[in-house]
Amino acid sequence: MQNDFNIRQLYRPVQPTVKQAGQNVSYREVSPDERLSTIIYCYWELKTNERLQEPFTYRVVADGCIDIFFQLDDPSENFIMGFCKKYTEFPLDNSFQYIGIRFLPTMFPALFKVDAKELSNRFERLEIVINETSKFISEHFSDSDDFAAIKFKLDAYFITLTKNSNTVLDSRFQNALNIILKNFGVVNVQTDLDIGLSQRQLRRYFEFYVGDTAKTFSQVVRFQNILNAKPSTQSLRHNKIFFDLGYYDQAHFIKEFKNFYGVTPSKAFGR
Repeated sequence: MQNDFNIRQLYRPVQPTVKQAGQNVSYREVSPDERLSTIIYCYWELKTNERLQEPFTYRVVADGCIDIFFQLDDPSENFIMGFCKKYTEFPLDNSFQYIGIRFLPTMFPALFKVDAKELSNRFERLEIVINETSKFISEHFSDSDDFAAIKFKLDAYFITLTKNSNTVLDSRFQNALNIILKNFGVVNVQTDLDIGLSQRQLRRYFEFYVGDTAKTFSQVVRFQNILNAKPSTQSLRHNKIFFDLGYYDQAHFIKEFKNFYGVTPSKAFGR
């Protein structure tokens, strides 16, 4: 896959909610092989360290990405999660071990020629979307694999897959993405993204490659940059961060943050 556009250098999608689950549930990420670094952000693992006394609810915050995930003890249960414009909660059992592949924004549709909008705000069985990858996961993984072995198999599969693809994103669309990411999502879509595409063309590109409009993607990027900044509750109260980030007022900031995270900023960043 020939692609000189490296979103990884400008964007770091994070999933911070597992830290609130205590010691019995763990989450970790590992970067893919360097040859995949412009396409896949990370491989991740979410698992119980011991059987829980009650079922677990995993909250996924909006991150602008598309993920493939599967149960390691039953890899035929593999799914794809599209771009989401709000947080999502997954009710899980008392014991589980999930493996995931998080694609950087635009990269899954570019690689597999799948319309991201068709996957937005929902998850779907992977076999319905890309049966070949679903079959690979079903046949090559088991709960006897450690995380290093899982990474090795995924790297080998996706390196081979990307060698057979020469997809290149439209340079004007790349420019629009660059503007959004370099400005941390604080943009006016009507005026700041004047990059040689009509508003209709721009919308079509974003819906196909990202899964929603440029405006919604910008809002998610802005939200993710707040998570990366990890502001204290005191700074949220006194530094008027919401004005600097383009929000109308504090109420607007809190409402949008809660939509993407599931809780208020003070609760998310509370010590």
